Amino acid sequence: MRILVTGASGRVGSQLATVLGAQDHAVTTTDIGTMDITDMANVRDVFATVQPEIVLHCAALTAVDYCAEQPDEAVAINGFGTQTVALACQAHDSALVYISTNEVFGGRTRRAYQEYDPPAPANPYGYSKWVGEQVVRDLVRKHYIIRISWLFAHGGTNFLQVILKLAREGKPLRVVTNEIGAPTYNNDLALAIARLIATERYGIYHLVNEGHTSRYAFARRALELAGLPNAPVTPIALAEYSRASLPPEYAVLRNVAAARLGITLRPWEDALVAFLEEEGLLAR
Repeated sequence: MRILVTGASGRVGSQLATVLGAQDHAVTTTDIGTMDITDMANVRDVFATVQPEIVLHCAALTAVDYCAEQPDEAVAINGFGTQTVALACQAHDSALVYISTNEVFGGRTRRAYQEYDPPAPANPYGYSKWVGEQVVRDLVRKHYIIRISWLFAHGGTNFLQVILKLAREGKPLRVVTNEIGAPTYNNDLALAIARLIATERYGIYHLVNEGHTSRYAFARRALELAGLPNAPVTPIALAEYSRASLPPEYAVLRNVAAARLGITLRPWEDALVAFLEEEGLLAR
């Protein structure tokens, strides 16, 4: 299958390219240097060359605090940039995979969100991704909208890596107790997406590792597994954490649709062990 991956230098896009390339698909990767998703002519040229059967649209502005400070730019990239890709998919009858987020939900409930619960974005980043979701649903007949949350991946910088680095440096940690979500291991996510697109069962999916936890408990478990159980961590409330963009307090995603197809991700605790082992950080 001819596959085009946007945002391929990011964690999700790069892992998807690796997994799908290993399955003998013809994978073409792009990023801002080779395809600007806000430039219609550029996107059309790339599509004309690649003739993709499916597009994995991972390119996005994901810096949530920056999105809060520059909400119009967030919508321009995550919303109208997605529209550009969606229109090209429409013209070529390409299927489209759109990577979205748990932050399209408001987090004001104590019930896990299912795929067709109504979004109510809590911040500008979530709003911009919700705009992208609507564009995809309106323009592309063959689409997958995949919501993920609390991604942790090899390479780059994410919550786990920051926590472990600061703990090893002996620096004090303050972690929120009342932000609840479902951690998602990038390697597990890529394998699940590869399985999903093989089904050609289009629709909205929540692909996260099973279970949920608080940021505080997530950090404590990672420190214990890394051999740092006594690292001092001060529990704080979300309201005490000063930042430009507040995340939804309880935005746990529940995998209902993919699970009906037999596609689930292992419990987040097991995924965390696998991540730390791969990183060489698991205490023996």
